[in-house]
Amino acid sequence: MIGIDTQLLVYAARGETDWHAVALRVLVDLAESGRPWAIPWPCVHEFISTVTRPRLFNPPNTPEQAFAAVTAWMESPSLVLLHEGSTHFARLRELAFAAKIVGARIHDARIAALCLENGVQEFWTADRDFSAFPSLRVRNPLVAYQ
Repeated sequence: MIGIDTQLLVYAARGETDWHAVALRVLVDLAESGRPWAIPWPCVHEFISTVTRPRLFNPPNTPEQAFAAVTAWMESPSLVLLHEGSTHFARLRELAFAAKIVGARIHDARIAALCLENGVQEFWTADRDFSAFPSLRVRNPLVAYQ
């Protein structure tokens, strides 16, 4: 299963971003492939928060637009939304301690833990911070799709 990070979702949804066309193609290809793919719930929340933020986008997405984008992704029959299970806290602690991370980077550890506990084989992101978690296989699909 392929996991998708917030950045790719934002790039796919916002036409003015440099990576829009490529990110949109990545998501459409994945959704239409029938292969299992996943979005961690924290990435859904972060996506909605990011695209509706007036300090980042002028104009920002309306809440209706942001929720509609998520609803459209959820229509893909091969999409799995990742949530915390019984092993989540132990996995989160293990990743945080091993990578010696604190503060805001705990968010990344949470996403990595969700992916690992739910069987994500590869996490697609443009965020290099995920390299702090060597047990999670990370790939930037934007480079490969150019």
